[in-house]
Amino acid sequence: MLRFAVPAVFVLIWSTGFIVAKAVAPHADLQLFLVARFALTALVMGVAALAVGAQWPRGKGWLMHLLAGVLMQGVYLCASYWSIAQGMPAGVMALLGALQPLFTALYLVAATRARFGLGTWGGLLVGFSGVACVLAPKLAASGAGSITALSALAALGSVAAITAGALLQKWLPRVDLRSAACIQNVGGTLTAIVVTALAGSAQWDNTTVLWAALAWAVMVPSVVGTTLLMWMMRHGEATKVTALLLLAPPLAAVQAYILFNETLSPVQFIGFALALVGVLLARSARTSPQ
Repeated sequence: MLRFAVPAVFVLIWSTGFIVAKAVAPHADLQLFLVARFALTALVMGVAALAVGAQWPRGKGWLMHLLAGVLMQGVYLCASYWSIAQGMPAGVMALLGALQPLFTALYLVAATRARFGLGTWGGLLVGFSGVACVLAPKLAASGAGSITALSALAALGSVAAITAGALLQKWLPRVDLRSAACIQNVGGTLTAIVVTALAGSAQWDNTTVLWAALAWAVMVPSVVGTTLLMWMMRHGEATKVTALLLLAPPLAAVQAYILFNETLSPVQFIGFALALVGVLLARSARTSPQ
């Protein structure tokens, strides 16, 4: 039952992540917001771990969990939130996040010399063609609503980072999820502090919307969502546990339309469909070691 319920709850939670960024952008610097989010999440999870006497990693295990947090929390959200601040639509960013299985497949080719069949390579080609269709109208546009090549690369880099962090979860020392989440959010906090110092600002207007968004981001996507993701990575195959992530982009797109009036062009809708079909093809195809 958990193997079906956990991914369903996770994808509902995950689809709100970039909506939060869109809501926060007028009220605070997004990198500073991430510092607060990660630090508060680390505090919440650390207190919870201490309260139940949870097991903590030993020796180099701390560094491994910190690295996972730097990748899966810090680099992923800092890069993706920066892209949103530069004009990347929340729905498009959610689509790129759903390409994690394709990045996982590319990693398997590079790191394990896995041999892919035509189905997998076809899925990769279709998937990334879909991404090109989604990004092309925004890259070609100028003025309001346009995005730059740098923001698109940052968005894709964020997906590569969360892919690496998620894969690393498979080899981390097994400890309580609460203590693991605490340490990993410390890694995210350190990353966000560095990015804020380099490219952030002190913007923070103390509005109710901002504090409500921070409370939601900490308690729901960070505490609940990340814990569910870590649980799935521990109990499933790396290329399968995010199957329901395919539902996150349409959910995020609907939320972005309702809340921010974000719309997609016909070419982008085609790109959405191609990207999701590509992910499905790549995920369903078999791989074999070389």
